[in-house]
Amino acid sequence: MASDCTVAIDNGFINLRVGAIIMKNGKWLMVGNRKDDYLYSVGGRIKFGETAEEAIVREVYEETGNKLEIDRLGFIHENYFYGDYGKKEAKLIYEVSYFFYMKTPEDFEPVCASFTDDDSEEKLVWVDEQSKITYYPEFFRDELKNPGYGVKHIVTDNRKNDGV
Repeated sequence: MASDCTVAIDNGFINLRVGAIIMKNGKWLMVGNRKDDYLYSVGGRIKFGETAEEAIVREVYEETGNKLEIDRLGFIHENYFYGDYGKKEAKLIYEVSYFFYMKTPEDFEPVCASFTDDDSEEKLVWVDEQSKITYYPEFFRDELKNPGYGVKHIVTDNRKNDGV
């Protein structure tokens, strides 16, 4: 299988990622694991040689057990943040993510059987803008209340004042 599109550069990493926006009854599906106190979007890194569209269909299937169709691209997100575990801990990460709205059938019942890079079992959680738990990307809280039809470009920069 091809490698994830993660490249070590200087003292950090560049990631190419996809995320799914799976909505049902005014909520959207997120993923978490037992070691973190936050949730993140269904999705993952693009594999070398894969298109973003191929990657999101694969990731949704891996994380929910369901093959969903893409509705449309919703967001391109440039994100600067620091890693929180493993070889990426405290390292600056520049991540470019493509977030796709997925077509969600009425009978959609996700089943999670996926694990993180460090073998933590993942769980699926339905959330909305009122949910108290922290989830990423944070812009979902406002942007998914009234989804639009254009593609939005969003930049999140959580770098410390480190001269970058």
